[in-house]
Amino acid sequence: MIKKTMWSPITSIFLLAALSSLSACSDAEENVSKNKIEAAPAIQEQVVTTNKAQGTEVVLKDVTGLYKKLPTPQPTSTGDKIEVLEVFWYGCPHCYHFEPVLDKWLDEKPAYIEFVRMPGILGKNWLPHARAFYAAEKLGVLDMIHKPLFDAIHNDKRKILDEKSLRVFFSEYGVSGDEFDQAYNSKEVEEKVKAAFTAGQGYALTGVPAIIINGKYGTSASIAGSFEKVIDVINTLAAKEYKELNE
Repeated sequence: MIKKTMWSPITSIFLLAALSSLSACSDAEENVSKNKIEAAPAIQEQVVTTNKAQGTEVVLKDVTGLYKKLPTPQPTSTGDKIEVLEVFWYGCPHCYHFEPVLDKWLDEKPAYIEFVRMPGILGKNWLPHARAFYAAEKLGVLDMIHKPLFDAIHNDKRKILDEKSLRVFFSEYGVSGDEFDQAYNSKEVEEKVKAAFTAGQGYALTGVPAIIINGKYGTSASIAGSFEKVIDVINTLAAKEYKELNE
């Protein structure tokens, strides 16, 4: 049975009113707000040891001007590991094109980095995909549906835009309608969506995909110049953060 999503009054007012003043996925890959984020200090190219036990060395590249320092450091969720967080939207073609670059990096990243994904919520039409992400996480099928959902939207040109079409998509991966409804409309998912929206404000986001390193620095292809440069920024700043924590 198809159930209509019931947002709580607080959630509806909180999110929809705030979203009315925000832009959706821009024509640029992403734009971290330049008037809210200050330029970061230069990092000179050097080689540092990032794992004393294993003697792991990482080249810190000169990434001057390729990232921004957040005005206020934001909380992280990865304990003693360095958090690298991607903010994305399933409907964003730039996020889709960033996926293979990220996948390659994930296969090679240092063990001291923990990667986290967070759905962005910069427009009202982003809300169903954010809820779907957390519903998939709750149901234990996120790894199964993450890439296929991107492929379905951008490669197969399917219009998966709302709860009804998302329910159909999830059913293709063994999730019953009732299971989907219970997860998609759960209090847990609602709270995570609200938390993601609040976190996005803390990151001063105006577009996606965006990368936040250890709650302190923001970068993107529009700031760094390319997805490959984004990876350079990630590796350099994560190594810097790790080195400072272990000095």
